[in-house]
Amino acid sequence: MIMHVQGCWPVSRWLVAAALTGLLFLTAAPGVRAAQDDTFDLPIVLAEASDFFGETSHGLATIIERVFADLGKPNGFIKGEEVSGAFVFGLRYGRGTLHRKNAEPVRIFWQGPSIGYDFGGNASRAFVLVYDLERLEQLFQRYPGVDGSFYFVAGLGVNYQRRGDVTLAPIRTGVGLRAGANIGYLHMTAEHSWIPF
Repeated sequence: MIMHVQGCWPVSRWLVAAALTGLLFLTAAPGVRAAQDDTFDLPIVLAEASDFFGETSHGLATIIERVFADLGKPNGFIKGEEVSGAFVFGLRYGRGTLHRKNAEPVRIFWQGPSIGYDFGGNASRAFVLVYDLERLEQLFQRYPGVDGSFYFVAGLGVNYQRRGDVTLAPIRTGVGLRAGANIGYLHMTAEHSWIPF
């Protein structure tokens, strides 16, 4: 005797669809994990900054912890140096290397004007935390300072600069004599330029 069960084919289709959905999820999961893994944890950033500045200090740890508390984990950082000077009107020039996970290091330059009650000059090392950078091209623009975001601890200073979705947090220390306050911006570029605007 032959029995024909009409519900078998729809049930089989449902099982196939469920299996394909599970397969797609498993295939997509590594991509999701990779997107989450493109950021740097606090211990890694602290180790990189300590190595760059040549020492681990309470002030450096305090500043980096503050940035992490405010902005979270960065998905890039720049190690560089800069010189700046001002007599009411100021200029800043810098260069460094951008580091991101799963990408080759890239040479970066920056320059920018400032104006304010500001006098003196200094040479600095700059360790810049970079946030929400999806494409390298997003970095190359002008970044104004964000009001009320300056912190200074034990000879180290950091402020936040934001343009669109990208935020920079440059941590600086250096030698020289500089006093005052100013407003200005940084122009990040792929090539060196003496024109600060």
